[in-house]
This record gives sequence, structure tokens and C-alpha cells, in this order.
Amino acid sequence: MTELATGRFGTLEIHPDIARAIDELGFMAPTPVQQEAIPVLRAGRDLFAQAQTGTGKTAAFAIPIIERIDPDEKRPQALVVVPTRELAVQVTREFGALGKFRHTHEVAIYGGVPYGPQERALKRGVPIVIGTPGRLLDHIDRGTLLLDGIRVVVLDEADRLLDMGFAPDVRKLLRLCPIKRQTALFSATLSGEVRDLAHRFTKDPAQIAIDPGQPNLNAIEQVYVEVLDQDKPRALAELLRRWETDQVLVFRHTKRGVDKLYDDLKRRGQKVAAIHGDLSQRERERTLDQFRSGDIKVLIATNLAARGLHIEDISHVINYDLPEDADTFTHRVGRTGRAGEAGVAVTFVGEWDIDEFERLRAKAGVPFRREVMELYGR
Repeated sequence: MTELATGRFGTLEIHPDIARAIDELGFMAPTPVQQEAIPVLRAGRDLFAQAQTGTGKTAAFAIPIIERIDPDEKRPQALVVVPTRELAVQVTREFGALGKFRHTHEVAIYGGVPYGPQERALKRGVPIVIGTPGRLLDHIDRGTLLLDGIRVVVLDEADRLLDMGFAPDVRKLLRLCPIKRQTALFSATLSGEVRDLAHRFTKDPAQIAIDPGQPNLNAIEQVYVEVLDQDKPRALAELLRRWETDQVLVFRHTKRGVDKLYDDLKRRGQKVAAIHGDLSQRERERTLDQFRSGDIKVLIATNLAARGLHIEDISHVINYDLPEDADTFTHRVGRTGRAGEAGVAVTFVGEWDIDEFERLRAKAGVPFRREVMELYGR
């Protein structure tokens, strides 16, 4: 840090410019992961943190990075590796908001879009780089991304990076970074593979765990509805009538299923959008912006949206198709009830889903309330 940190964020002393940005954003006090991680990272120690999406983990590593980097040094000083394009965009936005008065610059590096704008941003000089593994390595190979000035590396959603098959790319990236650096891993789960990654690429890391197990689920009201498959569109329409002013995220298994349901709800006059892997990055970003702003009230998604999307104001999640397993259930319903806020998750149980739902309910370990729809004469 080039200046004395005299600002306040709850009980934490932070850089005054960041404190000003936090005040403008309306943050009242640090979340538990911020309270524990910020002092560790500011002290320069490596970190291995278990923290779920929705606990404020991005700010937990963004604040110390923004304090540490030199805004006038026009080369990458911090590298944040994320599993998805959507998360790259969202983390970059949060860095921008928190670093607003420090005049920091950051760039999101991800695939599915032209190289040109990313190359121009890197050429101008940017101290904070957030990206997905494949595109980061592409820029390194092209000579447009240099890592010799990297002081801090963060692996965000490390378990997801490994689940998506990025382990070889992540290891390659870490080996290409300077040996003398600070490394932090944030992961929702502490699998053996994640622990191995932390062991190999961190030095005597501090370890913290924020709400391991089923974080945030206690703040979510769990409801299940027994409904014939053929009646699911009517059941969904009934629920949406009740929540006509709220933001609702609906999950389906397949892209085809998402598109079919989108067409059905559109015909019924709903303000609805769809998001899945066939959309371009520009289309995804436009859709998410419309959903965040409230222009769209209902977003239908594949599991692509179950992790890595930072959308704060989702009041209801609907499992239109039964989640494949307890882990998928947790990540889906965790889109609501963010950071302790109340939320509602509704799971549709079709005529062929009874046994599978009972197994899911046992593994999920949370209470469910049964609700009977009006279409069945409630």
C-alpha cells in the first residue's frame, strides 16, 4: 500500500478511497468472510478459504488487492482466475465499483468474444486481470499478457474450476506466475483435489471456513409441489401470478427445455428471458442486465446459471425440473436467500420423480413444506 489506511469498514481499517466507495455502495459492515480474509490478505499471507457464493467473498479479496496494487504501474499486478465468463464479468464490475476512487483499472479476459478489445486493454496497461483459464493462456501464448509483475493470484470458485476440467490450465497458469507472490484459493467445498491444489501452490496458508455445509439454506423457505408433468406450465403460471412483482429464476435441465418454456411463458404475456450455453456472450450479458434491472421478471436457465452468477435480488427459485443431485440442488436454490436475506425455493415433483425427490430431500438436510396448487382444487 502506498498510503496509510485510515478508512473504516465496520471494525476493519481500510484505504480511505475504498471506504468511500463502500459507503457509496451502501455496505453496512463486513460479512464474516470479509472480516476474516481481509486482514490475512493485507498481511501478505497465502489463504485457503471455504466460502459459498453470496457470502461477499469477491470483496474479501478485491479490497486487499485494490489497496496493494499501484494504479500508476501499467502492467498486470493481480490475477484472478474464475471458471466462467459470467463470473469474470461480475468480478470485474465489483473491482471497478470498489476501486472507483483509487482509479484502478481492471479487465475481464474470457472466450467467446473477439481478442481485439482485450488485447487493446492489455496493451494500454491494466493492473488487475480477471479471466477464465483458457483465454488467459491464449493471451500469454500471443504475448499480449505478461505475468512477470504479478504479485497476487486468486483462484475464485476453485472447486468449480476443477469440476469443469480446468485443472491442467490452472496449474500451468500458476507455474507461469512469479514464485514470489501471494496466492489465495476460495472454494465452496474442500475436496481432495482442491486441497491438493492448495498444498502444491500455496506456502503455509491461513485457513478459514465460512458456513461450511449448507450455508444460506436456513434463510430459504423450501416448498415442494407435486404436479403432473403436463401441468407444470399451468402450475408455474399460477405461482408467477402470486409473485408478479418479484424476480424469479427458473431452472430446467436442457437448453431445449429452456427455450420451450420461454416460448410458453412469452405467449402468456410474461416478461421473461432465457439463458443457456447457445447464447453469445453479448446476449447473455444483455439478458442478465435486463434481469438485474427488473425489466425482466422471470429468467429461465440451465445449470449454467446455478453458479458464478452474482445476482443479488432473486426472491424465488423454481426447480421446474428436479435437480440431478443434492449438490446441484444447493447451488440452484443458493441463488436466493443471499447473504442471509429471506428467499423461497419451490421444487416441482412430477409423477416420475417421487422416489428421486425423497432421496434428494434426505441428502439436502433441510425441511420442506408441501403446497397444493389451486389448479388441483386447493
